[in-house]
Amino acid sequence: MACQVCSGALLMCSFGTAPSSLAVLPTNRTFAGGPVAATIMDYAPMVNILPFALCTSLANPMVASATAAALGVLTPMPCLPATAAPWMPGTPTVLIGSMPALDDTSKLMCSYAGVIQITFAGQVTVQIP
Repeated sequence: MACQVCSGALLMCSFGTAPSSLAVLPTNRTFAGGPVAATIMDYAPMVNILPFALCTSLANPMVASATAAALGVLTPMPCLPATAAPWMPGTPTVLIGSMPALDDTSKLMCSYAGVIQITFAGQVTVQIP
């Protein structure tokens, strides 16, 4: 069984240079082992998804322009997450505020071609099917 993801979970982007954490607002008033439980709708950049230090994706316009200015040498730039769609697949059998709960096997796509995955759910006591 998968673990329920909650506020403080550790995230990693395939093009990020450092891990980040998930911030979940307490709007649903549901908790998982202490911290606030997350749903698939907790994907807002700079609200829920915080920066991953530097971005190395050439699909990111800042990285592409800095790399071009450096004559083709990959030049990482500050990460600004660009998440436009909810986490997938979530757990449709467990609802939090009428939205599927977020489990630690879900993935989130960044518009700059990165895949964000959960490396630690933020708690270890609440498991969901």
